[in-house]
Amino acid sequence: MTMSLDGWPLAEPYKTKMIEWIELLPAPQREAALRRAGYNPFKLLAQEVYIDLLTDSGTSAMSQEQWSALMRGDESYAGSLSFQELERAVRDVLGFPFVLPTHQGRAAEHVLFRALAHAGDLVANNLHFDTTKAHVLAAGATPVDLVVPEGEDPEGDFPFKGNIDLARLDALLRDEGDRVAVVMTTVTSNNNGGQPVSLENLRAASEIAHRHGRLFFLDAARFAENAYLIQQRERGQASRSVAEIAHDMMACADGCTMSAKKDPMVNIGGFVALRDEDLYRRLRDFGILYEGYATYGGLAGRDLAALAQGLREAVYEPHLRYRVAQVGALHQALKDCGVPVMSPAGGHGVYIDAGRMLDHLPRDVFPGWALSVEFYRERGIRCVEIGTVLAGRDPSSGEHDYPPLDLVRLAIPRRVYSQAQLAQVAEAARRILARRRDIAGYRFTYEPATLRHFAAEFAPLA
Repeated sequence: MTMSLDGWPLAEPYKTKMIEWIELLPAPQREAALRRAGYNPFKLLAQEVYIDLLTDSGTSAMSQEQWSALMRGDESYAGSLSFQELERAVRDVLGFPFVLPTHQGRAAEHVLFRALAHAGDLVANNLHFDTTKAHVLAAGATPVDLVVPEGEDPEGDFPFKGNIDLARLDALLRDEGDRVAVVMTTVTSNNNGGQPVSLENLRAASEIAHRHGRLFFLDAARFAENAYLIQQRERGQASRSVAEIAHDMMACADGCTMSAKKDPMVNIGGFVALRDEDLYRRLRDFGILYEGYATYGGLAGRDLAALAQGLREAVYEPHLRYRVAQVGALHQALKDCGVPVMSPAGGHGVYIDAGRMLDHLPRDVFPGWALSVEFYRERGIRCVEIGTVLAGRDPSSGEHDYPPLDLVRLAIPRRVYSQAQLAQVAEAARRILARRRDIAGYRFTYEPATLRHFAAEFAPLA
């Protein structure tokens, strides 16, 4: 697995100051751990996992500047210095004058949809991720996915597979405009490979939403990765800085939700950022009710301070250049050994097309889930299914809500794993591919009603 820049190997743009020991358990112990966990990788214990690619959320390594900010946190209940630092960072990096902190991204979604969505409403998005979809449904509204057709093609080389389908968005707003509570775009699009959204598409979607009198929001958890991919892929953007592009992305929106556990690289935290003061006041009432006072939002002052610093570091280009190259190198390594992957490579992880890799398994025995279990069985690697199990059930019929693709996500934490460790992930995938016909599907033994993938339990089929 190689990465290069100007003919030289691309090395990490940082030094390691602290280490955490990890251990690969013997195969019999890994098998026992799977049984105990009900064959659900979420239920494995941290010490049972060798390389943890379950998520890039809250699992990144903070910088020395973030740790320094953490130690300087102001724990005043109201109006803390740490909150003021966050306000300035949101204004400087994103351009929004108002910010409502929350304890994490799904709390930001809760506050947003509690205020804006009601029974019978529609919420348009390129692709709703799991918690976004769950909060839309909890409000009694219906999520509508409008990703471009290229976004459902795992093999095509279209550079912006996260784009929202502008014609379908315009038609929805023309036909059902009064029912649409808000239009959102997730940057990058998590459900189909961390695929970016172009600046041109964001501007057009914003214009359509506003022309129909609808609010336009971004799910901005991975905004910096999206901005970097715009710089690399979109015509006319190569000479501009990531910071400038990120600012222009946000200029399209009335606000954004943020899981700061992604691009801002903190272990906990999120926020809603807003442009309009009246809208901020509406959301603030729900923020105070559910999260705490408006200037701490369920976070300690030290968390706010680390978040503010991390937001500024998120658009640091050497970091983004290395991160996206590391993802790209794993993507290429898997392709080279014949593993079918979602292409082109996205920003935060590599997505394996489990439906193609395990094409002997029908959708109702969950090939993506089966593949995620095999990664742990093979080499103690924890990853996550982004497919039929995660999609849940259709609220109207109760049947499985089959998404277009059954994927397995290898999400790479920022500034954590080396190229040598990711090479072991590629080798594990190669070995699984070689024995793929021996892999069986799964059935539920326990199925929660909401966000079932987090707590479900399974049994392997014969």
